[in-house]
Amino acid sequence: MATRTLLILRHAKSERDAAVDDFTRPLSARGRRDAPRMARWIAARGLAPDLVLSSTARRARETTEAVAEVLAIPTGHIHYDDRLYLAGCETLLAVLRGCPSRAGTLLLVGHNPGLEELLEYLCAEPPPRNDAGKLLTAGALARLTVRQGWKGLAPHDADLVELVRPRELGGGAED
Repeated sequence: MATRTLLILRHAKSERDAAVDDFTRPLSARGRRDAPRMARWIAARGLAPDLVLSSTARRARETTEAVAEVLAIPTGHIHYDDRLYLAGCETLLAVLRGCPSRAGTLLLVGHNPGLEELLEYLCAEPPPRNDAGKLLTAGALARLTVRQGWKGLAPHDADLVELVRPRELGGGAED
């Protein structure tokens, strides 16, 4: 079976306005700048996804839309799924296991702590944390090579190829 590529993208930096509920928080100015920068990073490596799975929360949708615009991803290749909002590892695995085998590269856009749990579950080796001990900061992207098909995802079934955080692309502080 051919290897698969899984791109795990935490939504970009969002506003922290107390008057707005969590689900409807929009991206901050930094988030609106970082999301397209991460998309350009994806494009530079020829990793345009065959399928995008995104949380329906506003900040995740805005991140997905910014990435899709840069990568010219057709809307029919983007699936917004209510289950991905603040999903834990088991839910994320269930969604990934339901993906079609023809999708060689998947982009998953969502939230912590579930995305970090998924990354730690799938990686054969512990993924690197930043100096503050964080794994997936806002807007961070993990690129994994998955040895099995989507339906057979199991613990330590992937290798982390790269983990890039917006700060590493220049400008802005991490959260």
